[in-house]
Amino acid sequence: MIEGIDSITYSTDGSAENWAVSKQFFLDWGLVLVTESSHQLVFETLNGAQVVLLAPHHPALAGTTAMEAGATLREVVWGVTDADFLQTLPVESLDPHGLRVKFQLSQKRAIALQGSPSNTWGDVRRVDRPTPVYERATPIEIGHVVLFTDCLVDAVAFYERLGFTVSDQYPNRGVFLRCAKTGGHHDLFLLQLPTKTKGVNHVAFTVRDIHEVFGGGLAMSRAGWKTQLGPGRHPISSAYFWYFECPVGGLIEYNADEDHLTEAWQAREFEPSPTRFAEWAIEGGIDGVTRRQPKAEAGGTFLTQKR
Repeated sequence: MIEGIDSITYSTDGSAENWAVSKQFFLDWGLVLVTESSHQLVFETLNGAQVVLLAPHHPALAGTTAMEAGATLREVVWGVTDADFLQTLPVESLDPHGLRVKFQLSQKRAIALQGSPSNTWGDVRRVDRPTPVYERATPIEIGHVVLFTDCLVDAVAFYERLGFTVSDQYPNRGVFLRCAKTGGHHDLFLLQLPTKTKGVNHVAFTVRDIHEVFGGGLAMSRAGWKTQLGPGRHPISSAYFWYFECPVGGLIEYNADEDHLTEAWQAREFEPSPTRFAEWAIEGGIDGVTRRQPKAEAGGTFLTQKR
């Protein structure tokens, strides 16, 4: 079974400034720096999933072409739980966007963590203890990757051949895929827009609960990083989110409380609209010091808005 994402690799834009800014960004994001050299940085989440930053001409990128100009995502390594199943998969290939896709026996660590339970009506899970307040986030794992695509049909077919399953979709616009029949709502989302070609949209990092989404987002705000959108909630996957601009390409997301699906799930189809993308969302984020929304103008568009 494909368990999830073991590692992702970005290439920077080659400038010393981007290298330094990107290093600080991922430290502030809550990752641990485990390897550092003049041409490679390796960070880890709590469960050992890795984020690798490479100089654009690093030998490890040989044989690949960047999906887009500048800093961007170059590789995704998917972890597999069974050695026999691994033999049925290509060790390495390029997807239709030129993104390198690899498979390996998962190197992630089992960890004992639990988010704060919710006291919903008729189901009290938290007794004699308050919910936590997080001063910052420490991401548990890499939750999912979202790619802009200019070849949606071919891209979906490529990942389905590897065993991915469609969870939900915007017909002719976007497809949510999970890497195993039973698991989170999506590990990969492919989004085709008339105004974009191929490239990275965002990478999501899973945290414990909605309180850590808030704590992490506020900490990033205090550190001076720019919110793209959030906090908010996706009605399709039920997940809470907070998106920031990422110096190595696209956006980056804190994510929690995603739906869990099984083989019994029936994929749904939705018409793209702002209300499908977000049940609620805060434009411009929340200021980490005042804990209030900065002045923001009404309007704007969402990535799935019909054009």
